[in-house]
Amino acid sequence: MAEPSAVSFTIETEVTSAYYEEFLNFTYQKYLQPQAQLFANVKREMADGKPALNFTFLGQKGEPDIVVRIKTGKPIQVSMMPKTAGAHQSTLDRLKEDIIIVLQYFEEHVRRSSFYFAYVQGREVVPEKSPFRRARIFERVFFGNILFLFIFLFAISIFLVFLIGIELTAIFIVVSQLMTVIFSDRLIGTLSDWRISAENPAVHILQYHLPEGERESFRAKYTQEKLLQMKKEIYDKTIALGKPIECETASDVMSRYGLICSPDSMSTKTVNVYELIKKTTERLSLPMPKIALSNTMVANAAAAGPSPKRGIVLLTTGLLVQLNEDETVAVLGHELSHLNARDPFVLFGLVSGEYLLRIFVLWDYLQNFGLLYLILILGLIYFFAKFFEARADLDSAIKIGNPRILAEALRKIGFRRLQLERSPAARISDWITWDPHPPIYFRVERLEKLDPNLQVKHTFIQSAKDCIRGFIAAF
Repeated sequence: MAEPSAVSFTIETEVTSAYYEEFLNFTYQKYLQPQAQLFANVKREMADGKPALNFTFLGQKGEPDIVVRIKTGKPIQVSMMPKTAGAHQSTLDRLKEDIIIVLQYFEEHVRRSSFYFAYVQGREVVPEKSPFRRARIFERVFFGNILFLFIFLFAISIFLVFLIGIELTAIFIVVSQLMTVIFSDRLIGTLSDWRISAENPAVHILQYHLPEGERESFRAKYTQEKLLQMKKEIYDKTIALGKPIECETASDVMSRYGLICSPDSMSTKTVNVYELIKKTTERLSLPMPKIALSNTMVANAAAAGPSPKRGIVLLTTGLLVQLNEDETVAVLGHELSHLNARDPFVLFGLVSGEYLLRIFVLWDYLQNFGLLYLILILGLIYFFAKFFEARADLDSAIKIGNPRILAEALRKIGFRRLQLERSPAARISDWITWDPHPPIYFRVERLEKLDPNLQVKHTFIQSAKDCIRGFIAAF
């Protein structure tokens, strides 16, 4: 096997040029300085007119030092050059992941001092929902996994038993679950702010990063009503007239509201969501679903429906801001594979079958061990649900192509969890917790090792095997 040589990669970023210097400062203060024993030769410079940061990662266990350069821009360019042969690929991969995670933390930091205006032509102008408020329970249910809703209904059944009896409660809960699955396309549609169609296919996003001197006073000065009024004026002067959002027009409107606008702090983005989903469904050989958009900066997506013909895809503006188009397609491929495999019905059968077995067969045997049984059975159900999530990753990787793109998307969305999972204890905990998703580290590593030309006959069986191996390897 050839020794790893120089590694170069790019990272798409939403950060504007006004924040390049601050990003490099953030990298130094939050990443390099706290681990000063691992780095040397830290130097700032200008490269092609843009700020850059150079440093040397000090090799360990006989490995050579690695010279790293981070050059700002859109995209950010990173190069890693071992001084001599012998660098382990795992070391280079770890450095790459570190830099991606640092950038995600910085972008999250910047979002707290930014505002976003998202529009769909011909649709109502609505305010953005804050990504830092506690999400509504209904959103958590559908964005997390419909399995959570099943468990939630079973929790309600504990109280219903005392009201209507155990047999009627069991019938009510199972019927409620079934109706939830059958009408999930309508239920999930109620979460949306806009419907996307062939006639109104694109989402237009304006983001403005507040200058440092304005961050403290902005929230007090600009209420949601005032921001919405500003947002509507920008819409009326651009998208409503069939024109794209231009920084000059947006600056003129914002200045009338007393906001000092710097072009270097503003960026715009247009995403043809309809075409992205159409491309994804064509690769998965699925009919075109209904498309809904939730105007929140939480990056997420979900697909629901009793069948592919009655499917709906719900995604957020935050997902469109954080991911590039290829990454968005890879995530959509994951979500639509759940719909293609009718996973909601399978999970309904699994959870309802266990519930009916518990109520009508095992009830008399669980009087003394009911709580222990519930903990164990729910743990097993959630572990089994991880097979479906892993299969959705595999289906997307195979049918959409280039599994590394999905891995990069998962890194961006789950960067906090990914960092925590570097602890062995956290890795084990994430395998046994009540979360239908396998640990992020496992999903990323699995996708990056996947051959893009791989063909798997039974992706669910393969994914179940991979999850079991991953769980055992965590110990």
